[in-house]
Amino acid sequence: MELTNKVAVITGAGSGIGRASSIKLASMGAKVVLVDFNKETGEETLKLVIEQGGEGIFIQADVSKSEDVQNYVNKAVEAYGRIDVFFNNAGIIQKFAPFTSIEESEFDRIMSVNVKGIFLGLKYVLKVMDEQGFGSVINTASTAGIRAEHSVAVYSASKHAVIGLTKGVALEYAKKGIRINALCPGGVQTALTASVTEQFEKGGYIPEELPNMRIGRYAAPEELAEMVAYLASEKASYMNGSIVVVDGGLTL
Repeated sequence: MELTNKVAVITGAGSGIGRASSIKLASMGAKVVLVDFNKETGEETLKLVIEQGGEGIFIQADVSKSEDVQNYVNKAVEAYGRIDVFFNNAGIIQKFAPFTSIEESEFDRIMSVNVKGIFLGLKYVLKVMDEQGFGSVINTASTAGIRAEHSVAVYSASKHAVIGLTKGVALEYAKKGIRINALCPGGVQTALTASVTEQFEKGGYIPEELPNMRIGRYAAPEELAEMVAYLASEKASYMNGSIVVVDGGLTL
C-alpha cells in the first residue's frame, strides 16, 4: 500500500473530513495518531480504524493550546518514532451574522482554533520533520479562504490566513524535503455544515446570499479524504505550496 508503515497525525479526527481521512490513511497502511478535542468522537474514530485492520492511537487535545499541541507531537514520536504525514485539519465555523454584530469573543474563538491551531501544529510538527529531512503537511483551509462567503467574514479571514501560512511555510521548507499544501473544501456533508442549517432555523438570521452548490449536492467526507491521501503520498511529490480546491464548482 502507498503509505505502508508511514506515520500520520490527523487533527480534528473525531468527525467529518478528519474521520474519513483517518480511516483512509490507515487503510493505505499508515499508523495514525488521531487528535481531537472531543474524546468520545476521537475514540470512536480509533475504533473504526482498528475494526478495519488499521493501527493507531488517540490523543485528546485543544489545538489552540501550545502545551496540548506539543503533547500530541511528543506522543506521536514516542509511539512511532517519527511523523511522515500531518493533516492539520481541526477547525470550527463562525456563527452567521451581520459583521457589526459579531462579538469580539466570537472573533477570538474562530481565530484561536482556525489560525492559532494551524500555526501551532506547523510550529511543532515541522521541528520533527526538519530533523527527519522529510514530510508532507496538508492544512485544511476552505473555499472561503479564496472567496468570501456572505455573513461569515471572520471565518473567511481565518481561512485566508491558513492559505497565507501554507504558502509562507512552504516557501521556507521547499528545499528541506518537506511539502506543505492546503486543501480547500467547499460544501461537505459534516456535523459542521449540519449546524449551519440549525443556526438558520433557530437563529432567525439568513444571509442575503447562500453558497451555490453547482454540482447539486454536498461532498461526502470520503471524497475529500481521497485528496488528502493523494497529497500525503509520493504521487504528489512535486506539489508544494499548492492551494487545492475540491468544491464541486462552488467557486466558479
